Amino acid sequence: MSYFDAASAAPLHPVARQALQASLDEGWADPSRLYREGRRARLLLDAAREAAAEAVGCRPDELVFTSSGTRAVHSGISGALAGRRRVGRHLIVSAVEHSSVLHSADAHEADGGTVTQVAVDRMGVVAPQAYGAALRPDTALACLQSANHEVGTEQPVAAVAELCREAGVPLLVDAAQSLGWGPVEGDWSLLAASAHKWGGPSGVGLLVVRKGVRFAAQGPVDERESGRAAGFENLPGIVAAAASLRAVRAEAAQEAVRLRELTERIRARVAESVPDVEVVGDPVRRLPGIVTFSCLYVDGETLLHELDRAGFSVSSGSSCTSSTLTPSHVLRAMGVLSEGNVRVSLPFGTPAEDVDRFLEVLPGAVAAVREKLGAPAPATTVREDVLVVDALGKRCPIPVIELAKVIGDVPIGGTVRVLSDDEAARLDIPAWCEMRGQEYVGEQPADHGTAYLVRRVS
Repeated sequence: MSYFDAASAAPLHPVARQALQASLDEGWADPSRLYREGRRARLLLDAAREAAAEAVGCRPDELVFTSSGTRAVHSGISGALAGRRRVGRHLIVSAVEHSSVLHSADAHEADGGTVTQVAVDRMGVVAPQAYGAALRPDTALACLQSANHEVGTEQPVAAVAELCREAGVPLLVDAAQSLGWGPVEGDWSLLAASAHKWGGPSGVGLLVVRKGVRFAAQGPVDERESGRAAGFENLPGIVAAAASLRAVRAEAAQEAVRLRELTERIRARVAESVPDVEVVGDPVRRLPGIVTFSCLYVDGETLLHELDRAGFSVSSGSSCTSSTLTPSHVLRAMGVLSEGNVRVSLPFGTPAEDVDRFLEVLPGAVAAVREKLGAPAPATTVREDVLVVDALGKRCPIPVIELAKVIGDVPIGGTVRVLSDDEAARLDIPAWCEMRGQEYVGEQPADHGTAYLVRRVS
């Protein structure tokens, strides 16, 4: 079995396993106590904090450990907004942030705050000038991920941080995906990360608040972790997290070159060997181990099961499955195809032969899923040069399959009107038009669902 989902959770690093076992024996006592066992636990906690701070590039007293990366994000955003409430209640986020950031933004807006969501281009990159334009006198905080969790695209954090610094606005960086590869550049103010993303144990996050940043921790607090993360420290997990972060950093430069070569191989071979596929994300400014692509006329959930049976554990950036029926917010913001989406994220040490075997299996798996879907014959009626495709009640990718099957039945300049009540069609039909060189005219209300208009160009 080949595990290709490190962006969700990296396998536990051997150093983390060793440190975890050792600290279970030595670090079980309360580090706030003055007796011998407590002092020993305190030494372990202080050493872990210093090691993590060195990896981040901050002072040890600026860093606290939390119960998860999500908790670090929530605490960081709420604390920074509360600390700067006198300035205003305006929050800036990008459209492709992790759901933990967007959920915090939703909660802030529900509580009376205002939120500006900065758009990204088709590669998933924000323009620094767009953040600059979003800054206002009442902006309390801006948030920007260092690299995207679904497509691997890196963001211009340093440039955005400089604009925020000039405006006197703190910038919180979600560094969960990138911290294992190196420190985040730029004059950022707050940073959040999660140990299970770099090979540490789950249940450990970290939050950094630079000196001078106004911060007021929200909710009940106690004396632990500078009052910013209440509750007894998960000392064995913290020690293992810090040890594994130091270990992966020592390997990062060499491993980045190797994994980048493997993902470049995937990007090239997928485009060559799989018909009707779109490789998404920035081809250059991206994390070394992540490559994401979307396959037309394929249900992503079915494809993931097919690959799982073939021995490959991958994930999908798309949430277009039978359970949610909604496309990924990241892919939607980028304006790319969401159906049949596959994210391959290679963990440290992935053998090249595993990647080669994946590339051999993938074309057949995609073909099998397309054949399995069967693309039922569309119900059509012809009205002059307009063809109506009734795809109501059918889920992605069926509306796009039916569109593709009938586009040739109208003359050049003719229009296909696709009726669909699937939310994913709003993203996938325009993406199909761009891939196939047809003109997406727009959408219209319909008696049931929505009508999507496509003009045949070629």
